[in-house]
Amino acid sequence: MNFALRLVATWYTPRVTPLAALLWPWSLLYRTVVALRRALYRAGILRTHRLPVPVIVVGNISVGGVGKTPLTGALAEQLAHRGLKPGIVSRGYGGSSAVPRAVAPGDDPNVVGDEPLLLAETGFPVWIGRDRADAGHALVMANPSCDVIVADDGLQHYALARAMEIAVIDASREFGNGLMLPAGPLREPVARLRDVDAIVRLVGRGAPRPPAASGHETWMTHEPLPWRNLKHPGLAANPAQWKNREVHAVAGIGNPQRFFDMIATLGIAATPHAFPDHHDFAPADIAFPGAIAILMTQKDAVKCAAFADERCWYLPLLAVIDPALVALALEKIHGFKAA
Repeated sequence: MNFALRLVATWYTPRVTPLAALLWPWSLLYRTVVALRRALYRAGILRTHRLPVPVIVVGNISVGGVGKTPLTGALAEQLAHRGLKPGIVSRGYGGSSAVPRAVAPGDDPNVVGDEPLLLAETGFPVWIGRDRADAGHALVMANPSCDVIVADDGLQHYALARAMEIAVIDASREFGNGLMLPAGPLREPVARLRDVDAIVRLVGRGAPRPPAASGHETWMTHEPLPWRNLKHPGLAANPAQWKNREVHAVAGIGNPQRFFDMIATLGIAATPHAFPDHHDFAPADIAFPGAIAILMTQKDAVKCAAFADERCWYLPLLAVIDPALVALALEKIHGFKAA
C-alpha cells in the first residue's frame, strides 16, 4: 500500500496503531507550533489583512477532503441568488503557480490545481494564491463589482481576516483517532470548533437532516448528477450496459471510499482503486484494457482529461446545503457592511 494511503488508514483506525504511536512525539510538537502561531495572530504580532469586502472562510480542522470545495461553490451560488456578487479564492494546492492569478475553465491543473478548476466551472471569478489575502485583493481589483469573497480551505490561513468561519466535517469519519498531525488527521485541536461561526457535517444521501434554527450546526449532502464522458461531453451514459461487465473506479480524493460507496448506491459494481488526495494521475493509472467503463470523480477528471478515452466517465455532484447556513452567512455579510 502507498505510504500516504497507509498513513490515512492509520489516522482513521479506532485504536492507536504502532505507526501513530511512533509519530506521537511529532504530533505534540506540531500542536505546540499551531497554538503558538494562532496566539501570535490573536495578539496582533503577526499581521492580519482585511479586504474591502466581507470574507467567508470554508475550511476544516482535519486533513483531507470533507466536501469543502463543493460547499464553497454551492454557497457562492446561493449568495448570488440573493443578489450578491461573490468571488472565490483558493490556495491552488497541487499547482505550480506561486503568485496570485485568475483561474478559468480549461487551465492546466498542474499550474492552478484541481479544485480551483472545479470552482471556475461555477462562472464566478476565481483567483488562487499561496497568500489568500493577496489573491483576494487581486480578485477585487480585477472585479470591482465583487461584494463578498468565499475562501476555499482557508480556516488556518489567519493572515486573511474573515467575517465568518465555516468548518466542514465528514460525518462518516469525524476526527479519526483524535490526534494532531502527523500521528492523526487534525490540523488543529477539536476545541477550535468552539470558535467557528458554523459547523457543517457532510452526511450521506438519505441520512437524517435535523433542523438548524440558528445555522450554527447544520448539514450538507452530495447529490449525484448524470454521468459525463471525458472524451465526448455530450454523450449520454447508460449504466445499465455496465452491469455484469468489467468496470473500474478510481478516486484520488481525501476519502475515496465515499465515492466508491456512492457508486454502489447507484447500483454499479466497480473494482475500486484508491489514490492519495490530489494524486497527479498518469495514463498508467487508468490503463484497464478490459474495462467497458472507467469511473472517477470530477476532481480527478480535470487531471485525466488530456489522456482519457471514451470509456472514461466522471460523476458531477450537487452540494445541497441547509438554508439556515445561507441565512447566517447573509447576517454576517450585513454585519460586516454595517461596521
